[in-house]
Amino acid sequence: MIDPTVKKETRLIALWTALLTLLMEAVFLILGKWDWTVLFGGLLGACAAVLNFFLMGLGIQKALGQEAKDAKNLIRLSQSLRLLMLGLVVVLAFVVQVFNPVATVIPLFFPRVAILFRPLYDPEFKKGTGNEPSLLEDENGTGSKNSTNTEDSK
Repeated sequence: MIDPTVKKETRLIALWTALLTLLMEAVFLILGKWDWTVLFGGLLGACAAVLNFFLMGLGIQKALGQEAKDAKNLIRLSQSLRLLMLGLVVVLAFVVQVFNPVATVIPLFFPRVAILFRPLYDPEFKKGTGNEPSLLEDENGTGSKNSTNTEDSK
């Protein structure tokens, strides 16, 4: 089952990635550089960026149920496979002439832009705090079961 936080955050990233991709398409149009390859490249890059974020969320969700060493290995594997996926997307954009490589690569950075500017458009969002429990919290809001930050260690 997919954690509601993963769904919510992925929807937010998808929205902002779509908006920023539309803005990018408009810039290409204004500069007189727009063609169908820009559209297809933007769609490929935006989909890959959102999928990458979603898979990261799933990897973190799964790692939280593991022991620390297993969780670390799972996160590393997830990161490596996601990086490979993004690399293949970029190679595809350069090899297949239907995609504009620049328009494919730029949207890969849009999730980071959305996260960077989140405090500006989400006043309730503060780093490390929030109204909803994070993936790192258990049902009591005290941290994951495998957390090393317990009352005994303070």
